Amino acid sequence: MESRVLLRTFCLIFGLGAVWGLGVDPSLQIDVLTELELGESTTGVRQVPGLHNGTKAFLFQDTPRSIKASTATAEQFFQKLRNKHEFTILVTLKQTHLNSGVILSIHHLDHRYLELESSGHRNEVRLHYRSGSHRPHTEVFPYILADDKWHKLSLAISASHLILHIDCNKIYERVVEKPSTDLPLGTTFWLGQRNNAHGYFKGIMQDVQLLVMPQGFIAQCPDLNRTCPTCNDFHGLVQKIMELQDILAKTSAKLSRAEQRMNRLDQCYCERTCTMKGTTYREFESWIDGCKNCTCLNGTIQCETLICPNPDCPLKSALAY
Repeated sequence: MESRVLLRTFCLIFGLGAVWGLGVDPSLQIDVLTELELGESTTGVRQVPGLHNGTKAFLFQDTPRSIKASTATAEQFFQKLRNKHEFTILVTLKQTHLNSGVILSIHHLDHRYLELESSGHRNEVRLHYRSGSHRPHTEVFPYILADDKWHKLSLAISASHLILHIDCNKIYERVVEKPSTDLPLGTTFWLGQRNNAHGYFKGIMQDVQLLVMPQGFIAQCPDLNRTCPTCNDFHGLVQKIMELQDILAKTSAKLSRAEQRMNRLDQCYCERTCTMKGTTYREFESWIDGCKNCTCLNGTIQCETLICPNPDCPLKSALAY
């Protein structure tokens, strides 16, 4: 119940303050087609008109090819992606009818850390990944993507939360075991195929990106402005609240102990003394100082003037002062 209240509260606060621009911080963006530097000299692909003229589009042909990032480029990708729990895969594509192919694949040896696949034979989109427990998982999303038509696809991952948008419509939303991006050295990045021999994607791809940010689908579909925190945002908020509760409990305990010590001090009797002319007197002690009767009260000397008798002096004598 408390978690639901926290989520609603956070949604309200977050929604009031969330205003997204269309620009993306380059440090959070992996522009795959640009970084791979595909061109006319790249075997198996050629540049063709895309859904729009703003960026390059490439036709992945039904010929042998090896479209993968160099070791240095792949490591640049993985430095942005490694150990991140919020990221989004974006691609604009036109897949050949009935083709079954891999859109992109990040794998090390036989371990698929992140692979997005579209099957035209089964009419489904598949996500293959490894969880934090290093077990392989596959999420299947029934959808006809290989229909020789243009589509915008985005798959947003936020901790254990997956959201699949196609053509700016939310198609699926699921809670799964959290994917792991603990990518070891030697991991490879492939585009349009699983490896040299398998998973050939046939069709056109444009605007292939990885955004290391929550709900990155907004970069593809600005009208889908975020109005609520992601699961990762909410888990972070709950963690902060728990930390604050712990700090509050410890502070309350310290305050209680301090109050107990103060109460004990109030109950403690501490005698106050007085000092006069080098002599120390205790509480309530009285003494005569000339024609004054002095008493030590609460650390303060209080004196009263005494009426001294007239001196009895012999005749023909005078008072001496």
